[in-house]
Amino acid sequence: MIIFGTKGYLYQLAILTLVCAQCGNPAAHTLRKRVTKFTLFFVPLFPVSTKYTTQCTFCGAEQKLTAEQAEQLQAQAVGGPDSGQRSQQPYGS
Repeated sequence: MIIFGTKGYLYQLAILTLVCAQCGNPAAHTLRKRVTKFTLFFVPLFPVSTKYTTQCTFCGAEQKLTAEQAEQLQAQAVGGPDSGQRSQQPYGS
């Protein structure tokens, strides 16, 4: 008998102050990374999928991001507001 499945992990990468696309309020947003790993006999072996999101702490709305957008936001959080970023909104056209 072989026991296999998946297990999800949620990492909080940063907390940023952004203007929410849903409610329009400047509020803190958490940058999160969700990783789903394949398990064999309850041992996580390798990642199956990786997704990035921001969640508004004011209204609770979540916005999906690409890996590149998440990296830019994380660099902005580490470097501060004067790190060369023009805008604090992660949602580009």
